[in-house]
Amino acid sequence: MQVNHTKKLVTNLKRGTIIRGKWNGTQYQVIQKLGEGACGIVYLCERNGVYTALKIGTDSSRIITEVNVLKTFQKVQGKRLGPSLLDVDDWVTPAGVTYPYYVMEYLKGQELASFLHGRGKEWLGVMMLQLLSDLEELHEQGWVFGDLKTDNLLVTSPPPKLRLIDVGGTTKIGRAIKEYTEFYDRGYWQGGSRKADPAYDLFALTMVMMEVAHGRRFERGANPQQTLEKKLQQLELLKPYRRLIKKAWHGEYSSSYEMKKELSSILNGPSKYKMMENRHTRVSRRKEARKTSFAAAELGVIFLSLLLFYFLFSIIAW
Repeated sequence: MQVNHTKKLVTNLKRGTIIRGKWNGTQYQVIQKLGEGACGIVYLCERNGVYTALKIGTDSSRIITEVNVLKTFQKVQGKRLGPSLLDVDDWVTPAGVTYPYYVMEYLKGQELASFLHGRGKEWLGVMMLQLLSDLEELHEQGWVFGDLKTDNLLVTSPPPKLRLIDVGGTTKIGRAIKEYTEFYDRGYWQGGSRKADPAYDLFALTMVMMEVAHGRRFERGANPQQTLEKKLQQLELLKPYRRLIKKAWHGEYSSSYEMKKELSSILNGPSKYKMMENRHTRVSRRKEARKTSFAAAELGVIFLSLLLFYFLFSIIAW
């Protein structure tokens, strides 16, 4: 791969364009553009009837870094943290310009908000629990996802699984975050630095929850911390998670595991017992209602018997 920082991103590849690898010779046919970032464009491509996601960039060093991240994802046994890496190569355009690219598994699924629509409020917690498990694995490998946002999350099925996509912002722990989106960035909300550490991802995860519950992103205002606090109190969907979210905002979790453990307790703890208690109460009420109905029926039979006896007695006496 060659490094050239002066090239422009290839943002206008037409449907049907053929990208042929310089070294491997593999051909991919462009279908449409899937997304665009600061250092690359992702295209939906087709090869031998199989859809793939091809990311093409201008900076070989950035592409190589992302390839290494995807390889790290694949090293985690029993987990699928992100899309599988399929190919790495260069493409020489008809004009003679060389662009580095890599090819990933194409993940088809739903956006998180779309998936959660119409489902119970506990589903948000379940999805975040899955995300925390993946972040835990990633952090243990020495990386921070960095640009964690709803755009980089996809729910595949069956079964429903929240997947991380677009590893462009993934950064080695200890270095400066290289790519971020303001709404999810703790620095933007005056909640800490942009140094890559697990707490950076955990802050971003809470902002994913805020966006889903609010329905859209919102401005930080003159006092970012007050804005967050006020919004959190207004969002009924997040009521069970308020303490958890505040702790993440204040950097009180040293690892994804700690936050995952507390979230698991929320999902399996008091709320579950409350549901069981409510169910028990409903069953008890139905039993009491049946008892009351049965008692009323017995009284009715006794009353009718007495009335019949009185009627017969009256006839005999007459």
